[in-house]
Amino acid sequence: PARARRLLLSQLFQPLALPMGGQAGAEGRPGELTCRSQRLMLQGGLIHPTSPGCYCYLPPTVRAMEKLIKVMDQEMQAVGGQKLNLPSLCSAELWRASGRWDQMGPELFRLVDRHNQGYCLGPTHEEVVTALVASQSGLSYKQLPLRLYQVTRKFRDEPKPRFGLLRSREFYMKDMYTFDTSEEAARRTYEQVCAAYCSLLTRLGLHFVKVQAATGSIGGTTSHEFQLPADIGEDRLLLCPQGHFAANVETLNGEQTSCPACGEKLTETKGIEV
Repeated sequence: PARARRLLLSQLFQPLALPMGGQAGAEGRPGELTCRSQRLMLQGGLIHPTSPGCYCYLPPTVRAMEKLIKVMDQEMQAVGGQKLNLPSLCSAELWRASGRWDQMGPELFRLVDRHNQGYCLGPTHEEVVTALVASQSGLSYKQLPLRLYQVTRKFRDEPKPRFGLLRSREFYMKDMYTFDTSEEAARRTYEQVCAAYCSLLTRLGLHFVKVQAATGSIGGTTSHEFQLPADIGEDRLLLCPQGHFAANVETLNGEQTSCPACGEKLTETKGIEV
């Protein structure tokens, strides 16, 4: 086979948004809230808006994402993760069976095909992957734990898309779904995967905090978020100055102001979930 031709960086399609005078001028779509990272990505020719909350990912961004996904793959496969690809079109029947078809409300993109069958554009894939594994009658307990993950586009009908890729309607997400023999085994998997996320974010040089979080529409008994403290974040976090405790305020009652571990006064900051 012919060898791929090396493409010089100077040949990359990267339309800079720099008007005359050298002053950066890309500010996003009219009426849309912007942030510094969004403006820099627009000005640097990394993304291009097509409609509210939807962006073209230009060649330099795709190159960077491919490198990032390689690091993700290494960390996920180190804990036994197997990569797959689940469909973006998800059956309404599956979502009704789980109860999330109605629970998700207007955030869910819904459509009907020519045969009058309902579908949604998947924001997550719990229903699909559970149906996939349940359909395998030959699956043995010896094959567990089963840890399946993907890095694919997801969809959410945001009422007010803003801040570029931070709050968009179509976005990439890495999600993992695990199947275990018992609740105890599932807890072990949970801890191992959390450790893998910590390793990943540390490799990326990010200052992050792991916080207690609500399970939301997905359900479950335990949930944590990995948050990046940032002024433009939309999540409110309460943190112990000594690092003994961290939680999303939505999980706490309004009266809790001190760390349950050391008694120090909790400080509030904003964060971006990753």
